[in-house]
Amino acid sequence: MISGLHTIVYAQDAARAREFLRDVLGLGWVDAGDGWLVFAAPPTEVAVHPTDAASSGRAELYLMCDDVTTTVAALTAKGVEFTSPVADRGWGLVTSLRVPGAGEIGLYEPRHPTAL
Repeated sequence: MISGLHTIVYAQDAARAREFLRDVLGLGWVDAGDGWLVFAAPPTEVAVHPTDAASSGRAELYLMCDDVTTTVAALTAKGVEFTSPVADRGWGLVTSLRVPGAGEIGLYEPRHPTAL
């Protein structure tokens, strides 16, 4: 059966993105060989949202937190660039942050029941 979930983030500058995940977000990691870091992810859940055929199969990455205001303040103090203000979407408080060398990912405080 399924034993885990492996997520891939494609990055134009993989070294910078890996440094961010390791040094700024503080994710645990292993070196799979030759500096190829694989990161431990926090507990994970998967949701399936309806969409049109053109977007079908696309995936998004969101980090979840218990208090988005506190988390944004802590990450901002570490130099993290947020690319959108926190917005109340009803189902959660949502923002986006820049991963150096790899684009943007979401951060949100869920207001819905989680599978965790």
